[in-house]
Amino acid sequence: QVQLVESGGGLVQAGGSLRLSCAASGRTFGNYVMAWFRQAPGKGREFVARSRWGGGVIYYSDYADPVKGRFTISRDNAKNTLYLQMNSLKPEDTAVYYCAASLVVTTTPGGYDYWGQGTQVTVSS
Repeated sequence: QVQLVESGGGLVQAGGSLRLSCAASGRTFGNYVMAWFRQAPGKGREFVARSRWGGGVIYYSDYADPVKGRFTISRDNAKNTLYLQMNSLKPEDTAVYYCAASLVVTTTPGGYDYWGQGTQVTVSS
């Protein structure tokens, strides 16, 4: 089992920044593909970013087109923590953000076995 707890959400003005954290416990953090998803009101859960770790460095990471160049995913395996640095935030980034863990490389929510409870991010215009 992997337990995930997100934090760092809040209210920010457009153009501002937030850093989300996801603390993981349970099985070896480094074995998993870790990702961020988000869900806006009335919409489905969508992929934001993911990373895969190997040999002490980020082996693989990618981003959804709407966040490329603005968001950065990182992880600290020693602290079992995943981060999402969000810059140049826009009102359309408003959503509940979730971290998730999977043993496969996928952007599909159904491919992720473990989920946090979510943290609300609200961007005002």
